Amino acid sequence: MRVLGYLFVGIFFGIVLFKSEAASWFRIYEMFQFDAFHMYGIIGSALVLGIVQIQLIKRFNIKSFYGEKIVFIPKDRGYARYILGGILFGLGWALAGACPGPMFVLAGAGYFPILIALGAAILGTYCYGILRSRLPH
Repeated sequence: MRVLGYLFVGIFFGIVLFKSEAASWFRIYEMFQFDAFHMYGIIGSALVLGIVQIQLIKRFNIKSFYGEKIVFIPKDRGYARYILGGILFGLGWALAGACPGPMFVLAGAGYFPILIALGAAILGTYCYGILRSRLPH
């Protein structure tokens, strides 16, 4: 039953991404060219909403839908790996024209060339899983 809930939330999220043009290659291109505020507005709104929700969860000790305590694990202070990871993620995003979530949205909307980028993303995730124990964390 849980799977159906996740499926419906994912479908709804995909529709919102597509209708808001957050999955649009043109909008992403505009963002990386600093030509339009559209994507920055979407990302900024999500950031502010996330900050507010995390603060509410912490202050009111809100539990998950299944009654489990939500735990936030603090990050270490090694910012170099976050900067490098962000640069790699951004380069992949710019080259593919979509980050991982919208890749599935674009495939579902019938933009089949994105399947190449999606396959590469899945292969990269698989390779990371193999190499994870050998990488510095």
